[in-house]
Amino acid sequence: MSFEDFQTKQSVVIVYTGEGKGKTSAALGLMGRALGNRMKVAFIQFIKHWPVSEHIFIRDISSIYKDNLFFYKGGKGFYQAGELSDHKISKNEHLKSAQKTYKIAQKLSSSGEYDLVICDEINNAVHDGLLSNKELKQLIVLKAKNTSLCLTGRNFPEEFKDLVDILSNIHKEKHHFDNKFLANKGIDF
Repeated sequence: MSFEDFQTKQSVVIVYTGEGKGKTSAALGLMGRALGNRMKVAFIQFIKHWPVSEHIFIRDISSIYKDNLFFYKGGKGFYQAGELSDHKISKNEHLKSAQKTYKIAQKLSSSGEYDLVICDEINNAVHDGLLSNKELKQLIVLKAKNTSLCLTGRNFPEEFKDLVDILSNIHKEKHHFDNKFLANKGIDF
C-alpha cells in the first residue's frame, strides 16, 4: 500500500480517555499543533475551576493568537454522583455549570467557525451524571463537518466508540498518588 491509497478527512473526532495521566496534556498538545497550523481553536474545560498551569499558559498565549483561540473554564471542581465537591458546591450548581459549558461547546462545535473544539473533562461530566449520554452523542453527531472535536476525561462511553475516529485509552501502570504523594505543580496540574 502506498500513500496514494489514503485519503484525508475534513475533520475528526478524537477521544483521550482512561485512568492514566496525560489526557489534558495530550489535548493541549493538539491545541498547540492546530494553532501552529493557523487553525482556529476553542478549548473548553468542564471540571477544573481552580488555577492550573494550562490556564496561565492559555492566558499568556491568547495575546498572540487573539481571535484564533477561545478559552472557557466552566467547571465547578471535582464532582462525584452523590457527593459534594471539595468546595461544598451543591449538585444543582454543578449541573447548572455543566449545562452552561455544554451549550457553549455545542454552539462552537456546530457553528463551523472553529477548526478544532476541545472539550476537556467532558467524559467525567457525563460519567458523573452532570451531562447525559444523549447530550454527548449530540455533541459528536451535530458538530460541523469542518470542525474536529476532541473529548477528554475518564470513562468515555463504550457505546459511542464507533462514532469517533481516534480513541486513545491512556492506561495507568503506576502513579505516585497511589503511594500517597500529592500532584506536582507543572507536572500534574
